[in-house]
Amino acid sequence: MSETIEPHSTHLRFNDQTLPCPEGLTLAALLEAQGVDAQAVATAVNGTFVPRSQRDQQRLRAGDTVLSFQAIVGG
Repeated sequence: MSETIEPHSTHLRFNDQTLPCPEGLTLAALLEAQGVDAQAVATAVNGTFVPRSQRDQQRLRAGDTVLSFQAIVGG
């Protein structure tokens, strides 16, 4: 069963984890702190794709849901 994050919480969801969300946290910093190879994954915040080039500028807020996943290409 997944945890529910209250709007006033100081946490965010990263994949299947609940993590602290300090003020000023960026998506790039979160990926680095979690040991994620940022070049090997695609990312989305609250269901919206975030390109690699914008991760340094993407500020995270308490209550956000962040997903990292391997992009699948093929044809």
